[in-house]
Amino acid sequence: MSVYTRVTEDDLRRLLADYAIGELEDFRGISAGVTNTNYFVDTTLGRWVLTLFEQSAPDELPFFMQLMDHLAAHGVPGAHPVARNDGRFLSSVQGKPAALVYRLEGASTDTPSTAQCRALGGVVAEMHRGVAGFERRQSNPRDLAWIKTAANRLVDHLPAEERELLADEIAFQAEAATTHFAHLPHAVIHADLFRDNVLLRGDRVAGIIDFYYACYECLLFDLAGICSDWAFQDGTFLPEHWQAFVSAYTRRRSLTREEIAAWPAMLRAVALRFWVSRLIDAYFPMGGPDVQIHNPTPFKALLLSYRTSPPDVAAV
Repeated sequence: MSVYTRVTEDDLRRLLADYAIGELEDFRGISAGVTNTNYFVDTTLGRWVLTLFEQSAPDELPFFMQLMDHLAAHGVPGAHPVARNDGRFLSSVQGKPAALVYRLEGASTDTPSTAQCRALGGVVAEMHRGVAGFERRQSNPRDLAWIKTAANRLVDHLPAEERELLADEIAFQAEAATTHFAHLPHAVIHADLFRDNVLLRGDRVAGIIDFYYACYECLLFDLAGICSDWAFQDGTFLPEHWQAFVSAYTRRRSLTREEIAAWPAMLRAVALRFWVSRLIDAYFPMGGPDVQIHNPTPFKALLLSYRTSPPDVAAV
């Protein structure tokens, strides 16, 4: 699990005094998080999720709260922040910014079905449509500039083959940023739509969670991230899963010609971003009693695959 900060019963009782959601009954750490500390919190009036933000700058956090509130108001199933008695969404626990959100029913899956991919396609399309009226913007915290900085930190730790791959791909992405991505449709996206951030009840999407990498970016980035996780199993591409997703998505939002042309480069951009992120976590781990480190190797393998034979955006 990934719990960086141990939260005590006294911490939670002090926190709940600022909310009108009942008295504490039970709590436990959540294993799915990577960047933040997360706890399930049960009270006499309901079930909630507490997040302690371990890395986000405090001035970034209102953006996430307002985005989640906006999407909930537009009917997108997702984590909705709980307002304090004073109307604010953010609190402090052990000196770290924190928020409570409504706990959604459902569970993530390690082996999604085509029906679940189809359901996700519809929800993501509605999410991308729903952010059209959201005027706040926040830049991508793990953009190409961040990747270049991370690569400099990693250079003395990687074997020569990985250093060469990293340098070559960064050069490709620098060119793609101007030739492929600059004119694509942009809006606020989730940017981290892995399986563990989607809760399912049967074949229905019960909710999308963990918006804490949300940023103003190409809509296509979300799709490439979903393809890289939901349409692969043990490194094997599942075309029927991707076709189910993209068919449902494009019924609600059509892809532009520019997006279709940029698809192979965007797949590579996503694989690079998550490969480097996991390399940083592996070589420079955050401290904590129960820290989960994801293996970087699958995203390196994806990057190599995308460089030679990327799946078609329509999977036909």
